[in-house]
Amino acid sequence: MGEWFREHAWAAWLMVGLVLAGAEMLTLDLTLLMLSGGAFAAAGVAVFLPHAWLVQVIVGVVVALAMLLGLRPTLLARMRRAPGYRNSISKLVGSTALTTRAISHSDGEVKVNGDTWTARSYDPKVTIEVGERVEVYEVDGTTLVVYPADRP
Repeated sequence: MGEWFREHAWAAWLMVGLVLAGAEMLTLDLTLLMLSGGAFAAAGVAVFLPHAWLVQVIVGVVVALAMLLGLRPTLLARMRRAPGYRNSISKLVGSTALTTRAISHSDGEVKVNGDTWTARSYDPKVTIEVGERVEVYEVDGTTLVVYPADRP
């Protein structure tokens, strides 16, 4: 088996690249995709220089680093500027939460999707009791601004 990999190093690099590209679909962070690009570059070198494993590794590392430091930030910035993009924090807006500590205009606590957040009331005159359902109006830093879901 080891002899086969020495003779067909391109196939080993190709498998590594495919596994990394497949794993990228789980993270969607573009990091594993850039590493996959390095593995594919090493596979290309291995086709022409099958016994030069050191050259393959160097090319793979250089291409992966170049993609991580040069291409990834540009792609992430473009993706974040795309219409309709919402990060995990902005997805909280409109969510329903359950009050775990009474909420005033300056203090409180809610549980959203299993996570506990500090919260404050949208309306300074409204106090929300423990156990009430609320909706998230906006995110202010690390505090959720909420209003009662079952009250007018």
